Amino acid sequence: MADSTRRGVIVLSLLVKGGRALAQETRYPERSVTLVVPAAPGGGGDFTARLLGEALTRSLGQPFVVENRAGGSGNVASIAVARAAPDGYTLLLAYSGSHVANPALFPHLAWDPVRSFAPVALVLRAPHVVVVRKDLPARTLEELAKLARSSPRKLTYASSGAGTIQHIGGEQFARLVGAPMVHVPYRGAGPAMNDLVAGNIDLMITTPPSVAGLVRDGSVRALAMVGPARHPMLPDVPSAAEAGFPGFELEAWFAVYAPAGTPQPAVERLAAEIGRVVATPEFRRRCEESGTYAAYMNPAELAAFTVSERAHWSGLIQRLGIRVE
Repeated sequence: MADSTRRGVIVLSLLVKGGRALAQETRYPERSVTLVVPAAPGGGGDFTARLLGEALTRSLGQPFVVENRAGGSGNVASIAVARAAPDGYTLLLAYSGSHVANPALFPHLAWDPVRSFAPVALVLRAPHVVVVRKDLPARTLEELAKLARSSPRKLTYASSGAGTIQHIGGEQFARLVGAPMVHVPYRGAGPAMNDLVAGNIDLMITTPPSVAGLVRDGSVRALAMVGPARHPMLPDVPSAAEAGFPGFELEAWFAVYAPAGTPQPAVERLAAEIGRVVATPEFRRRCEESGTYAAYMNPAELAAFTVSERAHWSGLIQRLGIRVE
């Protein structure tokens, strides 16, 4: 066979293989997809994954199966997905509290939020609110700040564990008002809230759904949303900006990532479908009912957002001196 003919056969073969690969990618998904959540069932990540998975199952015609992999402050799930085959059939429903904060909390991670993953889409955001025990002598955020300053290291604040977003928020407020408080970590938000209701803890910063009912029946008192806007679940509670603390903001988010190296056509198809789902009235309604906000970013936007959020949270954690024992 002449060299020119041989080269032509090789080029044709490559074109055929490339065409088959592209056809397979554009038909994605052709089987069930696993959506890994770095938390136990019942939390915000689990809710988000199941809500999104149900919608994608209907629209893409293949099962999106939620797999809960709790442990290691989110690191167990992140490692599993980072090491999975980059074919679009194993995805991570990442929580910002671990995805962009863990690099500053754990010095020797086996994964990296930027290098180990292909960003797919942001799905929703979750605001937070400051709540105090019902008999604490503070009815506004300013009164809480004055109380903290008058009794340094006397006020106690709860979190669902060291290094969590509640821990970061508590230290952020203490630094903002110039008065140290005592951090009391719990094994989950449930036990922490139980102690707040019982009056054993002074305050906690958490998401509205977990406290809205308790606020309405007077079991705890909400002082301010930690951000620039009020929340429909707690319409009478002012924002931190309205309360005189415009720089006090704390918001979690959830986003979908694939293993690094996942074919771009699969990423783009998935991202486009998630964008369509997130824009539907039903998805937005269910998010609002859960106390969150539907929010979409495409792969390029999420890539830039991940880099900026990692820098923000790493800097904040370092400035606050937060450590995981």
